[in-house]
Parts: sequence; C-alpha cells; structure tokens
Amino acid sequence: MNDPASAPARRRARVRAPELVGRGGWLNTGGVEYTLADLRGRIVVLDFWTFCCINCLHVLDELRELEERHRDTVVIIGVHSPKFVHEAEHAAVVDAVERYGVEHPVLDDPELATWKQYAVRAWPTLVVIDPEGYVVAQHAGEGHAHAIAALVEELAAEHAAKGTLRRGNGPYVAPEPVATDLRFPGKALLLPSGNFLVSDTTRHQLVELAADGESVVRRIGSGRRGFGPESFNEPQGLALLDADTVVVADTVNHALRAVDLTTGAISTLAGTGRQWWQGSPTSGPARATDLSSPWDVAVFGGRVWIAMAGVHQLWTYDPERGTVAVAAGTTNEGLVDGPGAEAWFAQPSGLAATDDRLWVADSETSALRWVDLDGAVHTAVGTGLFDFGHRDGDAGQALLQHPLGVTALPDGSVAVSDTYNHALRRYDPATGRVSTLATDLREPSDAVLTGDGDIVVVESARHRLTRLRLPEEAVRVAPVAHRTRRAATEMAGGRVRLDVVFRAPAGQKLDERYGPSTRLLVSATPPALLAAGDGPGTDLSRELVLDPAVPEGVLHVSAMAASCDDDPAQAYPACHVHQQDWGVPVVVVADGGARRLPLVLAGLDA
Repeated sequence: MNDPASAPARRRARVRAPELVGRGGWLNTGGVEYTLADLRGRIVVLDFWTFCCINCLHVLDELRELEERHRDTVVIIGVHSPKFVHEAEHAAVVDAVERYGVEHPVLDDPELATWKQYAVRAWPTLVVIDPEGYVVAQHAGEGHAHAIAALVEELAAEHAAKGTLRRGNGPYVAPEPVATDLRFPGKALLLPSGNFLVSDTTRHQLVELAADGESVVRRIGSGRRGFGPESFNEPQGLALLDADTVVVADTVNHALRAVDLTTGAISTLAGTGRQWWQGSPTSGPARATDLSSPWDVAVFGGRVWIAMAGVHQLWTYDPERGTVAVAAGTTNEGLVDGPGAEAWFAQPSGLAATDDRLWVADSETSALRWVDLDGAVHTAVGTGLFDFGHRDGDAGQALLQHPLGVTALPDGSVAVSDTYNHALRRYDPATGRVSTLATDLREPSDAVLTGDGDIVVVESARHRLTRLRLPEEAVRVAPVAHRTRRAATEMAGGRVRLDVVFRAPAGQKLDERYGPSTRLLVSATPPALLAAGDGPGTDLSRELVLDPAVPEGVLHVSAMAASCDDDPAQAYPACHVHQQDWGVPVVVVADGGARRLPLVLAGLDA
C-alpha cells in the first residue's frame, strides 16, 4: 500500500494509545512505575526492541541525537520485547540496558503484553504518541530518525499552540556506576607476548591483561565514544594482522581500525564512520566504503574476513590492495547454504579460521556455519531463525541459543561460545556430534586457546576472563528445545494480499528520479508454503498464494522505500532510505483465516 502523500497539512490519523504493561517492571526510572497518564503532555516515542537484534541496536544509536535535542519535550521509552528465552530474564535486560548505553526508561515486557496491544510485528518498531495520548505514527525497521524528528517538531508546535504540551525534565534516572576492570567485554586475543588483548566494549576501549588474565597492563583508547585517533565506539572482534598490528572491529563506528601494539596508536583501515545502506557500494577502496556493524574479524586465505552483522553478510578486507568487498551473503536474513553470492546469514557475530575452513557463529539463526576455500557456505548446526535451545548429540538435531563466538581447537573440532545458554559447546566435524564442555558461564561471547592447552572464556556478563581446562569428557545437560515466543498469524489458504504500508514522512516524497523508489522481496520457509508470489518486485502490495497443504511456516518479507525532501528550491534534496525485514510465523487454517497481511514500514494502516 504505497501512498506518497506528504503535505504537512494532511489530516493526521490518531488512535488512542494502549496502556504500557510489562511484568518485568521499569528500568532507568529510579524505581518509579509509569503510566501513560503520567506522561500526558509529552511526546512519547516507544521503541520496541530486543537486545539480540542488530537492527534494534542501530535504532538505539539513531535515537541518541533526537533524545538529546528534544529532551524537554520528548520521552523515549524502550519496550523490551524478547525473542529468545534468555532475553526474558530480567537480569539479562538490566545488563543489556547498561551494555548498550540506553539513557531512557525501559519497560521490561517478557510476556510481550504491550507488543501485542500495539499490534507490533517486527523488531525494531517505533511508535509515536502525541501529548494527548494518541498514536500518530508507527515505523518498522531502521532509517526513520529523520522522519520522527520532523514529526516531533510538528507535534511540539501544534500542541504548544493548543496548550497541551508540557515541557520539563524527563523520567530518566541514571543507574549508579559500578567499578570493575572490564565492563561487558566482547572478544579477546592472545598476543605474541602471552598477554591478552580484550575489547572492553561498553567502555569503548581495548584492555591489555597480563598472562594471568586479570592484571591490567594498559588501556588503549580514550574510553569515550568517538571516531577520532584516540577513540572507539563499542569495539568487538580482534585479530592479529602481523606481529605488531591488531585489527579491531569497531562496531558502532562501522569501521575496521588498526592498533600498533608498540605505540598503542589507533588508525583506520576500512570504513567511513557511516553505516552502509541498501544502494551503497559493496566493494571499493576500504577507507571510502561504508560498513555496517562489523562484529568480528579473522585472517583467512590472506585476507581479513569481517562478520558484517549489520547486513547479514561476510565481507573481506585486502591489506595489500587496501580494498573491501562482499564475500558471502545477500543481506537477506535467514539460513540458506550454497555459493557465497546466494547464501543467507543472520547476524554473523563470531569467526575462527583453520587452514581449510572459516567457521562462523551465526547468532540469530542459533547456528554454526562454515565457508570453504571456494567460498561456498555450509551449515553444521542450526535450522533457522525461530528454533533454538540446548540439545547435544547428532548435529542435525542439536540446538544452540544465539552463539556469539567460535574457537578452533587443536584436534580439528571447534568450541562454540553458546552465549544465551551460558555454556561452552563443542562440535566435532569428524563425528558430526555436539557436546557441552562447560556450563554456568554468564553470557560467554568468545574464547581463546592458551599456549599450555587451557581455554580462556570471555564471560561478558560477569565482566571477566575465565580460564578452563579443556575437559576430557562432556558435561551432561538435560535437552531443552524452544521456538520464538511470538504468536503465529492465522492466514487463509489460497489467495491472500500482502500490503506493506508506507507513507512518506511530512515534507518528503518518494524518490522516483532514477526508477522505482520501493522494493519488495518475499520468500518462505518452507519454500512450499508459497505456491505463488515469491521473489523480488517494486510494488509494496502483492498477491500471494499460500498452499493449504502446508500447515505452517514463516513468510520472509524484505521492504525498502526511498524518500527525498519535497522542496523545489533544493537542487539536490536530502534523501532517506527506510528498510525492514520481517519474519512472520503463519498458520494456514481452513476457516476464519485472514485474507490480508498488513506490515507497517512507516505510517498507520488505514
């Protein structure tokens, strides 16, 4: 449903906002429980997020400027709505709020009560509520900060004139800081000296620890967010480029940095500091090409491979030529094997190289993947976006839960940092079996081997490195299997209508100067669910045919729309990309199923 109308004078639809409910309670409010009535007179932006989701983390960063600029009129409230079982744990939400520097109130909604009341279908989703308590806009995905900023200014002027705007300090109360040597560390690297280099992610630094894994030798970086020669922004992965140089995945700066181990000097190898968007170059000079949330790095086949979590791809950096390029992945989110150009990933977050394989921890599919020397992608463990758990045994039925790290072991097997299961797992390609090496590790995100055969685990949520002896026997764990908690949508079999709702923000119009300004890609798991209607196109509405013989599955919908400022006086108007991927669980029913599936990209569904 494509509506390019954008005049500010158009009548704005309004729907009374449902109450905010969450069994986990409120964070960042000093213990105060809020209702919408308490927030009357303020412009409220609800951010439905979950901390596993890279797109949600992008939106947190998009909102920081809005939050600061309109602090006296706007209240941003994060509504934490979990995908994984671990994310429903209140302590994990508390950790995530600190880990990602969330500086606004957060409602912990483990049962998705508020999510359901607002009919949310995707992470992230932003909902704008006016000072009188009415929903006036909804946006799914990334790239909407400019539209919300324009709407906020419009609402502030309108309600100031009506006398319904209330200015003042917001409800945010900062938590007390905690003194630790590390704070939510991400990755670790064994240095030639025998010391460890650790990405101290939340404090925007690297920390060198002595061989004991505890004593601080030095800190690299200012400890403040930034892209200058002394700063990082939530750094993650580390790899040795040579004996004196470490490559750093500087995640929120969307860049690869280099650290000189002798001097501690920081330089930029790749990235511009800007986030890659659809339509941006996918190869070229490294320092002139945008990247998107690089999460880990590893040297494989003479190049630095990059787990590009933000766009569900693997890229490479060629240090000889100073270039970057896509190596595998289409930007579609899911689990599809095959040639690199056809494979799908879902937030790859950990890499480990051997002579003939690059191992990949593919976090959102709870999968262990690998790339061969020809660039083809294979899956060792994992089935897709919605199945996860803790189950050992044959790899075909084994389950992980959002793993962030993978480590090659001397016997040819690999250790998996099974983050949301708080465990270290092992996969043996020789036997095709999965076992558990250790449990009671709090959100392990990486592990490194030492020279004496121990393995040192980054316990991110315990803010430390933990040394373990590799056990000779596996730990026995009772098997647990889960599916994503979201309720499936009941759809009728046969012909149904898919409508992606997009209304260009006020003061903008669809950008059709160079062809269609919208894009839609539809697929399904299993593929047989869609008898017709799959594939790419440019119209945001499409007829689908669901096979009644396939009782359930997931519709994968990827939509993009480009809009530009509608000002004839501007020769080169500013343009903006709005994009979102949905994975919609559906059940095909004989009676009473819906014949229309609306997905809101921006605006309200009429």
